[in-house]
Amino acid sequence: MLMGEYEHTLDDKGRITIPAKLRDDLNGHFVMTKGLDGCLFIYPLDEWRKLEERLKELPMTNANARAFARLFLAGAQDVETDKQCRVTIPPRLREHAGIDREVTLLGVSTRVELWAKERWDQYQQSAHTTYEDVAEKMVDFGF
Repeated sequence: MLMGEYEHTLDDKGRITIPAKLRDDLNGHFVMTKGLDGCLFIYPLDEWRKLEERLKELPMTNANARAFARLFLAGAQDVETDKQCRVTIPPRLREHAGIDREVTLLGVSTRVELWAKERWDQYQQSAHTTYEDVAEKMVDFGF
């Protein structure tokens, strides 16, 4: 399971080093795409394949389903780490996430979220996402 919070710095070539605790699950080859809330999602290949199957099941006759599949898949990139366990974040994905230097990686069960550090800090400070508020609302999901 992917978990934990890690801070890193983008180098001059737009690369980050994948934290050691996440490397085994990502296995050096994964898919990076536009995420929600202004971050990027990184999926291990096995999780990406499961997600692809679910996307294939969406009804093509539904405009929202078509739009989601287009936007989600259009931003997807097949990515491999180099020998130093670094990965280049494509420029358009960096732009989507507002990443220019400092980044935070979050292990979120089946995926990694990649945030601009400043954006992650702002997200945590926002009124609707205090830990206690979110935990309280989890009752609605039977948790």
